[in-house]
Amino acid sequence: MKYKRLGLIVAFCFVSWLVLALVIFSDNLSKKIDVETRKGSLLKYIQELELQISQQEETYKLLVEKLKKLTPRPENVVPAMELKHILDYEPRTSSLAIRKDVLQEKSVILPVLVFSCNRPDIRRSLDGLLKYRPEAKKFPIIVSQDCAHGATAKVIRSYSDASQVTYIQQPDQSEPIVPPGEAKFKGYFKIARHYLFGLKQIFRTFNYTAVIIVEDDLDVAPDFFSYFASTYQLLKNDPTLWCVSAWNDNGKATLVDMQQGSQLLYRSDFFPGLGWMITKELWDELEPKWPKSYWDDWMRRPEQRKDRACIRPEISRTRTFGKIGVSNGMFFDKHLKYIKLNEMPVDFSTQNLSHMVQIAYDADYFRHVYSLPVVSASDVRTNTNLPFDGPLRITYHTKDTFKNAAKLLGLMDDFKSGVPRTGYHGIVSVFLNGRRVYLAPHSNWKGYDLTWS
Repeated sequence: MKYKRLGLIVAFCFVSWLVLALVIFSDNLSKKIDVETRKGSLLKYIQELELQISQQEETYKLLVEKLKKLTPRPENVVPAMELKHILDYEPRTSSLAIRKDVLQEKSVILPVLVFSCNRPDIRRSLDGLLKYRPEAKKFPIIVSQDCAHGATAKVIRSYSDASQVTYIQQPDQSEPIVPPGEAKFKGYFKIARHYLFGLKQIFRTFNYTAVIIVEDDLDVAPDFFSYFASTYQLLKNDPTLWCVSAWNDNGKATLVDMQQGSQLLYRSDFFPGLGWMITKELWDELEPKWPKSYWDDWMRRPEQRKDRACIRPEISRTRTFGKIGVSNGMFFDKHLKYIKLNEMPVDFSTQNLSHMVQIAYDADYFRHVYSLPVVSASDVRTNTNLPFDGPLRITYHTKDTFKNAAKLLGLMDDFKSGVPRTGYHGIVSVFLNGRRVYLAPHSNWKGYDLTWS
């Protein structure tokens, strides 16, 4: 009995020791696994940091190359001394401010040239322009009509009789000579001829120094006139600009910042049209070689653009309602009718627009875009697997990879003379799912002009 009790005690101690050893071993194993897990996470984090550092180094090298290329190109750079004509230095701040006394100068007259043909509902366009026009003398409205369409002419004359607009008519109503195989595009030849007539009237007959050009199927935003009046000095004095446009080709409500985007402006290599402003100096350059047809695509060719940019807004200041026209409604149902017209008026005369001058804009823009984390277009579309809530960059290497990404995001994916719509040196900016997203060429691309034939 005594030995039996001793045996039980020994057995109990042995079992207890086994249980204790198992507990200690399990705890050590768990800690080891946890350490290994943390070690793996730490290594992954270090690898991500190394990748970001590598991207930063690549970005800085790219920026240095770009800044170097700016120096030997005086035709595209505003010399520091000449900036006095655009900007005033404010001694108490490092920022530059547009001279408001020049912007408000009464002698600067910006006529609005409305091209019309056979659309009696030009009344809608004219009513909008007259509703938001702040001053008739500063913004005279001139309607140029082609087609000799009686009903449309009657509508225009009703405004002319009331001294609200000036009415001119295209005298040449002959049938244009069209190359073989292009008979169905005759309308584009008539439009180019009409533009030549209208712009010659503005700059040669009326002798204005600039013009805002619209067509008879456009609505305008309440701050349409403020936008053009305040960007005029930029256009006039920055030789790297050649137009100002009220239009954003990717301006759908789902692709722009509807909360804070009303004040945002961009430089763009793509000529947008649909409400745009040019100077007499540019017309002096373009008039001798004005095309027989397809004038807008002609404007987008490198030999016309000459590496110059247009200013365009985040949220459009015009919107087209003209589904029926020469283009037979191309893109209208799929895209154009969804363009958002700005409804939050901005007094641009109070805005500091100095950041739009190329030497200031480019350095900040490229540094910002190429410092952002890279993600995929599919992840942006689904709003998953994204690192944080800030801006992001989607990288593309070829025309096809751009088109694939653009389709996923709902952007217009076509190119004109190798330039994507709204693109600036290949970079397209949109606002999607509450964040800014840049669709940008890979950072090892050479030079500014990333184009494809």
